[in-house]
Amino acid sequence: MNFIENIGSIIIGTGRHVVNVLALFFETVFWLIMGPFKKKMPKREGIFSQMVFAGVDSLIIAFFVAFFTGIVIAMQSAYQLSRFGANIYVAPMVSVGIARELGPVLTALVVAGRVGAAITAELGTMKVTEQIEALDTMALNPIRFLVVPRFLSLLVMLPCLVIFADIVGIFGGFLVGVFNLHLDPYRYLTFSFQFMAWKDVWTGLVKSVVFGITISMVGCYMGLNTKGGAEGVGKATTISVVTSFILVILFDCILTGIFYFANK
Repeated sequence: MNFIENIGSIIIGTGRHVVNVLALFFETVFWLIMGPFKKKMPKREGIFSQMVFAGVDSLIIAFFVAFFTGIVIAMQSAYQLSRFGANIYVAPMVSVGIARELGPVLTALVVAGRVGAAITAELGTMKVTEQIEALDTMALNPIRFLVVPRFLSLLVMLPCLVIFADIVGIFGGFLVGVFNLHLDPYRYLTFSFQFMAWKDVWTGLVKSVVFGITISMVGCYMGLNTKGGAEGVGKATTISVVTSFILVILFDCILTGIFYFANK
Protein backbone atom coordinates (compact mmCIF):
# COMPACT_ATOMS: atom_id res chain seq x y z
CA MET A 1 0.00 0.00 0.00
CA ASN A 2 2.86 2.38 0.71
CA PHE A 3 4.19 1.83 -2.80
CA ILE A 4 0.76 2.53 -4.31
CA GLU A 5 0.32 5.58 -2.10
CA ASN A 6 3.68 6.94 -3.23
CA ILE A 7 2.76 6.50 -6.88
CA GLY A 8 -0.59 8.17 -6.30
CA SER A 9 0.97 11.10 -4.47
CA ILE A 10 3.49 11.58 -7.30
CA ILE A 11 0.73 11.55 -9.93
CA ILE A 12 -1.47 13.94 -7.95
CA GLY A 13 1.45 16.25 -7.24
CA THR A 14 2.51 16.28 -10.88
CA GLY A 15 -1.05 17.01 -11.97
CA ARG A 16 -1.27 19.86 -9.47
CA HIS A 17 1.95 21.38 -10.80
CA VAL A 18 0.75 21.06 -14.40
CA VAL A 19 -2.51 22.84 -13.57
CA ASN A 20 -0.64 25.61 -11.74
CA VAL A 21 1.79 26.10 -14.63
CA LEU A 22 -1.11 26.31 -17.09
CA ALA A 23 -2.82 28.87 -14.84
CA LEU A 24 0.39 30.90 -14.77
CA PHE A 25 0.64 30.66 -18.56
CA PHE A 26 -2.91 31.93 -19.14
CA GLU A 27 -2.42 34.75 -16.67
CA THR A 28 0.82 35.67 -18.43
CA VAL A 29 -0.93 35.71 -21.81
CA PHE A 30 -3.67 37.91 -20.30
CA TRP A 31 -1.17 40.49 -19.07
CA LEU A 32 0.73 40.24 -22.33
CA ILE A 33 -2.43 41.21 -24.21
CA MET A 34 -3.32 43.93 -21.70
CA GLY A 35 0.14 45.42 -22.09
CA PRO A 36 3.25 44.62 -20.08
CA PHE A 37 4.87 48.00 -20.72
CA LYS A 38 5.16 50.38 -17.81
CA LYS A 39 6.93 53.72 -17.85
CA LYS A 40 8.57 53.32 -14.45
CA MET A 41 10.23 49.92 -14.50
CA PRO A 42 13.74 49.13 -13.25
CA LYS A 43 16.21 48.75 -16.10
CA ARG A 44 16.90 45.11 -15.23
CA GLU A 45 13.19 44.23 -15.47
CA GLY A 46 12.59 45.96 -18.81
CA ILE A 47 11.57 43.80 -21.76
CA PHE A 48 14.46 44.86 -23.96
CA SER A 49 16.98 44.28 -21.18
CA GLN A 50 15.59 40.78 -20.77
CA MET A 51 15.87 40.25 -24.54
CA VAL A 52 19.52 41.27 -24.45
CA PHE A 53 20.15 38.90 -21.55
CA ALA A 54 18.28 35.97 -23.12
CA GLY A 55 19.36 36.49 -26.72
CA VAL A 56 22.43 38.64 -27.29
CA ASP A 57 24.31 37.36 -24.25
CA SER A 58 23.64 33.77 -25.37
CA LEU A 59 25.10 34.21 -28.86
CA ILE A 60 28.60 33.05 -28.00
CA ILE A 61 27.62 29.78 -26.36
CA ALA A 62 25.00 29.13 -29.07
CA PHE A 63 27.69 29.75 -31.70
CA PHE A 64 30.11 27.20 -30.26
CA VAL A 65 27.45 24.56 -29.68
CA ALA A 66 26.01 24.87 -33.21
CA PHE A 67 29.41 25.20 -34.90
CA PHE A 68 30.91 22.07 -33.36
CA THR A 69 27.64 20.17 -33.83
CA GLY A 70 27.75 20.89 -37.56
CA ILE A 71 31.37 19.71 -37.69
CA VAL A 72 30.57 16.49 -35.82
CA ILE A 73 27.55 15.67 -38.00
CA ALA A 74 29.61 16.23 -41.15
CA MET A 75 32.47 14.02 -39.97
CA GLN A 76 30.21 11.23 -38.71
CA SER A 77 28.07 11.16 -41.86
CA ALA A 78 31.15 11.36 -44.10
CA TYR A 79 32.58 8.31 -42.35
CA GLN A 80 29.59 6.25 -43.52
CA LEU A 81 28.88 7.89 -46.88
CA SER A 82 32.49 7.67 -48.04
CA ARG A 83 32.06 3.89 -48.32
CA PHE A 84 29.52 4.44 -51.10
CA GLY A 85 31.27 7.36 -52.77
CA ALA A 86 28.45 9.70 -51.72
CA ASN A 87 30.37 12.34 -49.79
CA ILE A 88 28.37 15.11 -51.44
CA TYR A 89 25.29 14.01 -49.50
CA VAL A 90 26.99 15.17 -46.33
CA ALA A 91 25.70 18.65 -47.22
CA PRO A 92 21.95 17.90 -47.06
CA MET A 93 22.38 15.70 -43.98
CA VAL A 94 23.97 18.58 -42.10
CA SER A 95 21.56 21.27 -43.29
CA VAL A 96 18.35 19.29 -42.80
CA GLY A 97 19.47 17.75 -39.51
CA ILE A 98 20.46 21.12 -38.07
CA ALA A 99 17.36 22.96 -39.30
CA ARG A 100 14.77 20.38 -38.27
CA GLU A 101 16.17 18.90 -35.11
CA LEU A 102 19.55 19.68 -33.64
CA GLY A 103 19.46 23.46 -34.04
CA PRO A 104 16.24 24.00 -32.06
CA VAL A 105 16.86 21.28 -29.46
CA LEU A 106 20.49 22.06 -28.62
CA THR A 107 19.83 25.80 -28.55
CA ALA A 108 16.85 25.28 -26.26
CA LEU A 109 18.92 23.11 -23.91
CA VAL A 110 21.64 25.76 -23.79
CA VAL A 111 19.10 28.50 -23.08
CA ALA A 112 17.37 26.36 -20.45
CA GLY A 113 20.66 25.84 -18.66
CA ARG A 114 21.68 29.48 -18.84
CA VAL A 115 18.56 31.66 -18.95
CA GLY A 116 16.07 29.29 -17.30
CA ALA A 117 18.36 28.79 -14.32
CA ALA A 118 18.92 32.55 -14.03
CA ILE A 119 15.17 33.23 -14.11
CA THR A 120 14.51 30.74 -11.33
CA ALA A 121 17.39 32.01 -9.22
CA GLU A 122 16.34 35.66 -9.60
CA LEU A 123 12.66 35.14 -8.85
CA GLY A 124 13.44 32.59 -6.15
CA THR A 125 15.71 35.05 -4.38
CA MET A 126 13.03 37.72 -4.60
CA LYS A 127 10.51 35.24 -3.21
CA VAL A 128 12.52 34.16 -0.17
CA THR A 129 13.49 37.77 0.62
CA GLU A 130 9.80 38.80 0.38
CA GLN A 131 10.36 41.26 -2.46
CA ILE A 132 7.45 39.76 -4.40
CA GLU A 133 5.14 40.35 -1.42
CA ALA A 134 6.43 43.94 -1.43
CA LEU A 135 5.26 44.30 -5.03
CA ASP A 136 1.77 43.21 -3.97
CA THR A 137 1.70 45.87 -1.25
CA MET A 138 2.59 48.50 -3.90
CA ALA A 139 -0.30 47.31 -6.13
CA LEU A 140 2.15 45.91 -8.72
CA ASN A 141 1.12 42.57 -10.17
CA PRO A 142 4.15 40.22 -10.03
CA ILE A 143 3.05 38.39 -13.17
CA ARG A 144 2.92 41.59 -15.19
CA PHE A 145 6.01 43.06 -13.60
CA LEU A 146 8.30 40.01 -13.49
CA VAL A 147 6.98 37.12 -15.58
CA VAL A 148 5.76 38.80 -18.76
CA PRO A 149 9.10 40.46 -19.69
CA ARG A 150 10.92 37.15 -19.30
CA PHE A 151 8.22 35.24 -21.15
CA LEU A 152 8.21 37.69 -24.05
CA SER A 153 12.00 37.82 -24.27
CA LEU A 154 12.32 34.05 -24.67
CA LEU A 155 9.35 33.92 -27.02
CA VAL A 156 11.10 36.36 -29.37
CA MET A 157 14.79 35.64 -28.88
CA LEU A 158 14.85 31.82 -28.89
CA PRO A 159 13.65 31.59 -32.55
CA CYS A 160 16.28 34.21 -33.43
CA LEU A 161 18.95 32.14 -31.70
CA VAL A 162 17.75 29.05 -33.57
CA ILE A 163 18.11 30.80 -36.94
CA PHE A 164 21.58 31.92 -35.92
CA ALA A 165 22.45 28.36 -34.80
CA ASP A 166 21.18 26.92 -38.10
CA ILE A 167 23.46 29.20 -40.11
CA VAL A 168 26.47 28.52 -37.89
CA GLY A 169 25.90 24.75 -37.87
CA ILE A 170 25.65 24.62 -41.67
CA PHE A 171 28.82 26.69 -41.85
CA GLY A 172 30.62 24.19 -39.61
CA GLY A 173 29.61 21.34 -41.91
CA PHE A 174 30.67 23.45 -44.89
CA LEU A 175 34.20 23.76 -43.52
CA VAL A 176 34.48 20.00 -43.11
CA GLY A 177 33.09 19.37 -46.59
CA VAL A 178 35.40 21.83 -48.31
CA PHE A 179 38.67 21.45 -46.39
CA ASN A 180 38.48 17.81 -45.29
CA LEU A 181 36.37 16.09 -47.93
CA HIS A 182 37.65 18.42 -50.70
CA LEU A 183 34.18 19.10 -52.09
CA ASP A 184 33.51 22.02 -54.38
CA PRO A 185 32.15 24.93 -52.24
CA TYR A 186 29.50 25.93 -54.77
CA ARG A 187 28.32 22.36 -55.21
CA TYR A 188 28.23 21.83 -51.44
CA LEU A 189 26.00 24.88 -50.89
CA THR A 190 23.82 23.93 -53.85
CA PHE A 191 23.19 20.47 -52.44
CA SER A 192 22.59 21.90 -48.95
CA PHE A 193 19.73 24.13 -50.04
CA GLN A 194 18.46 21.84 -52.79
CA PHE A 195 17.37 19.19 -50.30
CA MET A 196 16.33 21.58 -47.51
CA ALA A 197 12.74 22.80 -47.92
CA TRP A 198 11.02 25.69 -46.19
CA LYS A 199 9.08 23.24 -44.03
CA ASP A 200 12.38 22.16 -42.49
CA VAL A 201 13.04 25.74 -41.39
CA TRP A 202 9.60 26.57 -40.04
CA THR A 203 9.40 23.19 -38.30
CA GLY A 204 12.44 24.18 -36.28
CA LEU A 205 11.02 27.64 -35.62
CA VAL A 206 7.72 26.20 -34.36
CA LYS A 207 9.67 23.96 -32.01
CA SER A 208 11.71 26.93 -30.78
CA VAL A 209 8.55 28.88 -29.92
CA VAL A 210 7.20 25.94 -27.90
CA PHE A 211 10.58 25.53 -26.19
CA GLY A 212 10.71 29.23 -25.34
CA ILE A 213 7.28 29.09 -23.72
CA THR A 214 8.25 25.94 -21.80
CA ILE A 215 11.54 27.29 -20.46
CA SER A 216 10.07 30.62 -19.39
CA MET A 217 7.04 29.08 -17.69
CA VAL A 218 9.02 26.44 -15.82
CA GLY A 219 11.63 28.97 -14.71
CA CYS A 220 9.09 31.54 -13.55
CA TYR A 221 6.87 28.96 -11.83
CA MET A 222 9.72 27.42 -9.88
CA GLY A 223 11.04 30.85 -8.94
CA LEU A 224 7.69 32.16 -7.72
CA ASN A 225 7.14 29.02 -5.61
CA THR A 226 10.58 28.86 -4.00
CA LYS A 227 10.70 28.17 -0.26
CA GLY A 228 13.41 27.58 2.28
CA GLY A 229 15.92 30.39 1.94
CA ALA A 230 19.20 29.98 0.06
CA GLU A 231 18.95 26.19 0.09
CA GLY A 232 15.48 26.42 -1.44
CA VAL A 233 16.75 28.70 -4.21
CA GLY A 234 19.44 26.19 -5.15
CA LYS A 235 16.99 23.30 -5.08
CA ALA A 236 14.41 25.19 -7.16
CA THR A 237 17.07 26.14 -9.73
CA THR A 238 18.19 22.52 -10.08
CA ILE A 239 14.61 21.25 -10.47
CA SER A 240 13.88 24.01 -12.99
CA VAL A 241 16.82 23.11 -15.24
CA VAL A 242 16.18 19.36 -15.08
CA THR A 243 12.45 19.81 -15.72
CA SER A 244 13.13 22.14 -18.66
CA PHE A 245 15.53 19.61 -20.19
CA ILE A 246 13.01 16.79 -19.89
CA LEU A 247 10.13 18.86 -21.27
CA VAL A 248 12.20 20.13 -24.19
CA ILE A 249 12.99 16.56 -25.23
CA LEU A 250 9.38 15.46 -24.60
CA PHE A 251 7.84 18.28 -26.64
CA ASP A 252 10.40 17.74 -29.37
CA CYS A 253 9.30 14.11 -29.62
CA ILE A 254 5.63 15.10 -29.68
CA LEU A 255 6.09 17.83 -32.30
CA THR A 256 8.28 15.60 -34.46
CA GLY A 257 5.57 12.93 -34.36
CA ILE A 258 2.89 15.48 -35.29
CA PHE A 259 4.88 16.83 -38.25
CA TYR A 260 5.79 13.30 -39.34
CA PHE A 261 2.24 11.97 -39.42
CA ALA A 262 0.86 15.21 -40.85
CA ASN A 263 3.13 14.87 -43.89
CA LYS A 264 2.30 11.20 -44.56
